[in-house]
Amino acid sequence: MSDSTNPFAAMMAQMQEMAKAFPAMEAFDIRKFEGMFPTMPKDVMEAMFGNAFNEGGLDARTRLLLTLAGLVMQGAQNEIAVRQTVRHAVEAGATDQHISETIAMMSMFAGIPATTKAMDLAQAVLKEDKET
Repeated sequence: MSDSTNPFAAMMAQMQEMAKAFPAMEAFDIRKFEGMFPTMPKDVMEAMFGNAFNEGGLDARTRLLLTLAGLVMQGAQNEIAVRQTVRHAVEAGATDQHISETIAMMSMFAGIPATTKAMDLAQAVLKEDKET
């Protein structure tokens, strides 16, 4: 293999050129995409993610807070997942303090940039929920 170009970089450049050919991509709004996935009711989450099938196990709120911690540990890169997890955690009974503490606890492990990004996303969701 004598080609000195990075095949991954070449593939990314080609994909970016292809994306420019789709004019609709310019108008794509990720927040509207989130609306396609509404928050599940607490009783559904408890049945699916809580201790309904795992008696004596973690409840839905705890599982969702752990999920949030994991997303922070990944750098809070998946904004939709962070936002949806915050919404679901609130529906499952988590308070603003629970969410803030969960994110803050990850600062020592995930770093300040990831924690700050996650906190900004969570605060935006909590603010939106209070306004509606």
